[in-house]
This record gives sequence, C-alpha cells and structure tokens, in this order.
Amino acid sequence: MLTVKKGSKSFYVGDSESAPLAEMIFSADKDVITIEHTFVSDELRGQGAGRQLLQKLAAWVREDNKKIIAVCPFAKKELTKSQEYDDVLYQLPR
Repeated sequence: MLTVKKGSKSFYVGDSESAPLAEMIFSADKDVITIEHTFVSDELRGQGAGRQLLQKLAAWVREDNKKIIAVCPFAKKELTKSQEYDDVLYQLPR
C-alpha cells in the first residue's frame, strides 16, 4: 500500500506535490470535485497507484458530502466499472 497525501489541488504519492511519483489532479467547486488528470510514473506503474489515489479522493469526497465528476479517462472508467463509487458520482438532475 502506497502512502497517498492530499495537496492543495491533488492527491499524490511522493515527497512533494510539485514532483509526485503519482498524482490525481482535481478542481473543487462548492459541492463537486472534478477529477481532471491522473499521472503514474513508470516506477509505480502496475502497482495500483491510480486506484489508491482514487480511493483516497473518494473517501475525502464522502467526508465532505460532495460529488465527483471525472474528466480524466482513467478516473471515469474506474468510477463506473463497479457500484463502489455510485454514492459519490455526480448525477445530473432529472
């Protein structure tokens, strides 16, 4: 299990937010967090770093009663492939 840290606009793995080994960049609105980009270095690729970043971000979103919109293709795929994240996915009003 990797140590995932929360920065000002990302969740990341590494010694600093400015030079991460892996990161999930987000922007925040009042009630919605938009996942914009996920990066995993060659050093961490294949170790589940992206999923661990998403799990940490989702836990934070749950604590703050917010919702997630994913622009990032990786995050979009992970968020919709199971029901694990249904409670935090933003749904358009009907």
